[in-house]
Amino acid sequence: MKLNIGFIGCGKMASAIIKGVLVSSDKDLYNIKGSEVSDDFAKLASERLGIEVFSDGKKLVKGSDIVFIATKPNNVADVLENIKSELTSEKLVVSIAAGVSTSKIQEIIGDIRVVRIMPNTPALVNLGMFGICKGAKATDNDVEIVENILKSLGKTIRVEESQMDIVTAISGSGPAFFYQVIEDMARAGEKLGLDYEKSLVLAAQTALGSAQMVFNRGETPVQTLIDNVATKGGCTFVGICEMKEKDSTSMFFDVIDKTAQKANALGKN
Repeated sequence: MKLNIGFIGCGKMASAIIKGVLVSSDKDLYNIKGSEVSDDFAKLASERLGIEVFSDGKKLVKGSDIVFIATKPNNVADVLENIKSELTSEKLVVSIAAGVSTSKIQEIIGDIRVVRIMPNTPALVNLGMFGICKGAKATDNDVEIVENILKSLGKTIRVEESQMDIVTAISGSGPAFFYQVIEDMARAGEKLGLDYEKSLVLAAQTALGSAQMVFNRGETPVQTLIDNVATKGGCTFVGICEMKEKDSTSMFFDVIDKTAQKANALGKN
């Protein structure tokens, strides 16, 4: 029997998940529908995604086994108030709203099973990263169901809810930080005399390959990978020394710390 999955909100992140599932080898296991805030938005989303999209969230929830809350964090409370009459103990709620805790969700909808995920945009190219935590009423089986839905879109990790703001900062916001590093490297190459597009390909492909090397390292520390490239006295070593002199470690800590704080604040608004 197919699982009926409903997405309240069909924005960029929800669309990435929906599209990924629809082209996965498990697509026949799921029946996916969505809802949007108006008939016009629903029609546009339906045409874009190739699924049925309602303008009535209650109607969507009534026919869904799993309900993804894919709205902006500041809209979550209003959405939950609207649909809670249709939520039963048999339904699983999955939230992708940054900073909104499962306990805050359950304050509104009661003893419903809730799983919270933090996705990121590389799910659009099946290289996403998803942090997953469960609410007080959710089970390990609930988490496994969510993992199975997401597995074709990238990697998943289970974390404690107290760690979700850190996940948001590292992987949820992280693509933008890596884009900035890639852009900065490409612009440096351009400034030194290399064509920008060629510099961009060099930087992006190097980032992609380096990430794969990290996954392939086994028990080898990442520092060993650095040392293998940055042999003492070589050109890479000079670059690493420059990064240390500019205290890149402290800079990236501040980036992640401030982003995590902002994620935490979003859930309190």
